[in-house]
Amino acid sequence: MTLTSQVIISAQIEKTLLELEGLRRSESVIVFISPSMKKILDPEEETPNPPGVQRIVSERESFRVDDAKIVLEKAYLASEEQTIIILAAESFTPIIQNKLLKVIEEPPKNKVFILLTQSKSTILPTIKSRLPITVLSEAKTLDELGLDLKQLSLQSVYDFSQKHKRTDSKTMTVIVERLSKEAMLSDSYNLDAKTLTLFSNAFKALDMGSPASFVLNTLLLKLLARKKR
Repeated sequence: MTLTSQVIISAQIEKTLLELEGLRRSESVIVFISPSMKKILDPEEETPNPPGVQRIVSERESFRVDDAKIVLEKAYLASEEQTIIILAAESFTPIIQNKLLKVIEEPPKNKVFILLTQSKSTILPTIKSRLPITVLSEAKTLDELGLDLKQLSLQSVYDFSQKHKRTDSKTMTVIVERLSKEAMLSDSYNLDAKTLTLFSNAFKALDMGSPASFVLNTLLLKLLARKKR
């Protein structure tokens, strides 16, 4: 690994982040992480950050628009020393990636951007076209989804929605990602632009704080309507 602009795909985000921080020499490193990751990297609240490393913890598990604004503020601060800006999360929603697209495309002087995440599939094509992809390991294998999309019905939608009526937004983001993959692999749906937009809208809704159970139920019902007859 090197401290150059890139997207890094790793099943072990925390371990990879520590390795990236360890590569620092004279650079300044700014890391944006979620609250749960902070507890793993720095379990003792009074423990200072590593020398030359500033860790900024988001208020919620998934990055929000306000977090993107802070990233942009840090990116446009004038500095003569090289600054490495690392964003580490299980996944990045389309709205966050679009907010950062311009600064990634035309980074300010002495600024390097590294996106560290678990799944290549959640990275937008516009980001992939601007940053090289480094795959360190395959993303972790998820538990069985528990929903056969080839046999999707109103009953299975109801049962699955009931099962996840208390699922948090972070976990639901992973479920929605898995649903999108399963739907594409099943060849059971009319996968036109309208269908793919369903998943993009679900990610946006979760990012904006919509109830996770409502997002899931809405997505599945709309997906059911797109099922091949």
